[in-house]
Amino acid sequence: MNPEWITQGRIERAQAIAQHGTIRAAVEAGTVGQFADITMNEALLLGLHSQGVRKYVGIFGHGSTDLGEILRIYEAAGIQTFAVHHEVLAAHAATTLYWQYGETAAVFTSIGPGALHALAGSLTGLSNGAGVYYLLGDETTYDEGPNMQQIPRREQGLFLQLTSTLGPSYTLHTPQAINTALRNGMNATKGKVWPSPFYMLLPMNTQPEIIQDCNLLGFPEPMSSAPQVCGSEGTFAEIIEAVQQYDKITIKIGGGAQGIRDELVQLADLVDAAVVSGPQVPGVFPPSNLRHMAVGGSKGSICGNFAMAEAELVFVIGARAVCQWDSSGVAWKKVQQFINFNTNPADALHYNRTIPVIGDAKANLQLLIQKLRAAGVGKSTGKPSVWLTQCVEKRAEWTAFCEQRFIEKTRLYDEVFDREVLTQPAAIKTACDFAKKVGAVKFFDAGDVQANGFQIVEDEEPGFTFTDVGASYMGFAASSLLAAAMADEPQYGMAICGEGSFLMNPQILIDATEHQARGMIVILDNRRMAAITGLQWAQYGHDYATNDSVPVDYVALCNAVRGVHAISGGTSCEELTAAFEEAYRHEGLSVVHVPVYCGKDEMGGLGAYGQWNVGNWCEDVQKEHQRLGV
Repeated sequence: MNPEWITQGRIERAQAIAQHGTIRAAVEAGTVGQFADITMNEALLLGLHSQGVRKYVGIFGHGSTDLGEILRIYEAAGIQTFAVHHEVLAAHAATTLYWQYGETAAVFTSIGPGALHALAGSLTGLSNGAGVYYLLGDETTYDEGPNMQQIPRREQGLFLQLTSTLGPSYTLHTPQAINTALRNGMNATKGKVWPSPFYMLLPMNTQPEIIQDCNLLGFPEPMSSAPQVCGSEGTFAEIIEAVQQYDKITIKIGGGAQGIRDELVQLADLVDAAVVSGPQVPGVFPPSNLRHMAVGGSKGSICGNFAMAEAELVFVIGARAVCQWDSSGVAWKKVQQFINFNTNPADALHYNRTIPVIGDAKANLQLLIQKLRAAGVGKSTGKPSVWLTQCVEKRAEWTAFCEQRFIEKTRLYDEVFDREVLTQPAAIKTACDFAKKVGAVKFFDAGDVQANGFQIVEDEEPGFTFTDVGASYMGFAASSLLAAAMADEPQYGMAICGEGSFLMNPQILIDATEHQARGMIVILDNRRMAAITGLQWAQYGHDYATNDSVPVDYVALCNAVRGVHAISGGTSCEELTAAFEEAYRHEGLSVVHVPVYCGKDEMGGLGAYGQWNVGNWCEDVQKEHQRLGV
């Protein structure tokens, strides 16, 4: 039992924050004293509150009961707790809250398996640069004997070793180290170069330990910093010389290109470049622009991969060159020079023959554009160049290719369902069109759904499509819908996923209903892992162990949860659109189930346009990589 004075002090501080907004404002107003005897967990909550963390999501256990009591009391100060049914779901929801809405949340777990679930889910945040706190229960510091659910070896700090392998971590072995832990966490979750999850390990016995005379004004608080221009005069001179030397120029953008649309458009016009998107950035460069060549990579497009394969000079902006992004490097067949903008030196120097521009891409591009104009560089003339004409012709070829699948052949006979059903491209295009009509945000799950999705999406503005192309975590899309219940200003979301991905985190049916999230899950059901089946066919001529023989009535399954509205999407684009309209009218969580084709008919997909280092392609790809010397 906590002494009454501890509970009363918490209540008073929570009321003071409710009145003044922050603990600093409450102290400065004289409502509470600057120094107080408080537990480590309360200091942790107050410190996170000072960083703007108001939302907690996870599952309580014996490793986090004290934290739960503090969160209960601090609801009076506007703290919100979202209890869910799986830690992976909590991790995905918190990641999306950061990624989509810019809000930092804390995921809490017990000790042991729950923490491991959360760690697995945090891979999405690690891969995509999302700042999320992970508050993980840990074994006691007295080492009085094995703690239930700890890693069962008689060594110290095993969970810290594990989390430190993933990312920045801290064990609050000593409660008085709280400010150092909070500062490290703030630097990780709010980092300007690459925001990261931060793993805070909370030993069960130090959580309720008292910090005497804790300074309530000593908690670290976020500070703003101006973006840095790091390119030197010599660097910009090299770039200008390269631009003047080559005619076939391509700009390839990654996730770090968010927020620099105007600069990209200006640069592309000045240097007469084609622009190719990575899968994570639809809408950053407008698809209506003549220079936009859609997505490029192993699951790219006819035009995007042409612009990559034929380019002599390439601007890489805000990208890590993940394997499928550039076909493990072999998409660049004729490149003589790279110019790489990145805040991370290792990423900026990824390729040979590179002029690196390290620092804030927006600020550096603005300066480069000024210098290009001052040097009289302006390759665009009144009519399209030979290079742009070639790219535009390939774009027209890609458009015609897609329209065949979106308009001319939207249904195919499927052996599993023993009838004609929609193809994945047709179903996804119908979903994208509906999302655009109602202003919904799209979340694509892993696998074939994800690949077809980023080949199809054509958002004119950023922020309307999210897909985990880093960890490619099955279950991410549906779990992301919970973020709408957590956000201050929620947006309607459509989670587009395969039936396998949906089954990874079906807990969203309960958790979205409990926390009143409004959104839609679209289950594209082909009874197999179509992306891997496709690889098996392409590489070995046979598929193996990537399907099942168990029919599932997903409509009945989802409707078993009170508050969920699940319906069939039918087998035509018209029926599917009508289903979307009905699902959208529901005030809570809706589910649309769509049987989709999987087979070898080329009209059933959008194709692959490059290999990468996987399976029996590895030897050829590695030889080609050596030949190109990139």
